[in-house]
Amino acid sequence: GAAPIPRRAAARAVAERRARSSSAPQTSSHAAAVPMITADAAAAAFTLAALDLLATPGVAEAAGREDYGIFAGRTVALIHPAGLALCFGATLWAGYTGWQWRTLRTVGDDIKALKAEAKALKAELPADEESAAYASKQKEIDELTVKRKELAGGNYRDRHFNVGSILLGGGIVLGVEGALNTYMRVGKLFPGPHLFAGAGIVALWALAAALVPAMQKGNDSARNAHIALNGANVALFAWQLPTGWEIVLKVFQFTEWP
Repeated sequence: GAAPIPRRAAARAVAERRARSSSAPQTSSHAAAVPMITADAAAAAFTLAALDLLATPGVAEAAGREDYGIFAGRTVALIHPAGLALCFGATLWAGYTGWQWRTLRTVGDDIKALKAEAKALKAELPADEESAAYASKQKEIDELTVKRKELAGGNYRDRHFNVGSILLGGGIVLGVEGALNTYMRVGKLFPGPHLFAGAGIVALWALAAALVPAMQKGNDSARNAHIALNGANVALFAWQLPTGWEIVLKVFQFTEWP
């Protein structure tokens, strides 16, 4: 028997027939034939325009796959790489703000230790004398005090928390979206470095975020683990960027706008 007509192709054929029949010339005994556009013809024209916008004609259907229309086109396919490029920049910013916040938390302990050392040096000298070692310690104390004041004005704690929240929510959504879009475009996923690295990055984001409650209670082990996980995340993220670029080039090669 004849091969079944794909649903979208059938819908297009029906719309074309409606457009032709609905816009047939209307004549009278006093005037030449004048084409009249009816409501049915307008609706059919709108249907045809929508089909042209939302579908890449025949590509998916010819391959025996479901046609996801614009969701399998180039515009949606580029959301993942564009969003993840921003996420990589946000990851670097998160690392910087997190390290600055850590420095602010620990600089107080450094100042306290230096003051203790300076006090011990002072005790070894007569009351009216100062050694070069004591003067050096005092200079370090003054420099760290200025640094602590500058860090406190940077609001790094809130900045780090905010960018981390954006990465956790937006990054995971974009990671899932990338896999779904690949399936919509080609009908399958491709196990390989990019897919596995992306899954690892998402897992590292989740694990790092899971340590935050313990970190807020002052658990230094959780803080160190948080830093280690995010360090591994940055390295993995940077390593898989070239594979992502290769996929972007394939998107431009095998897809069309929109």
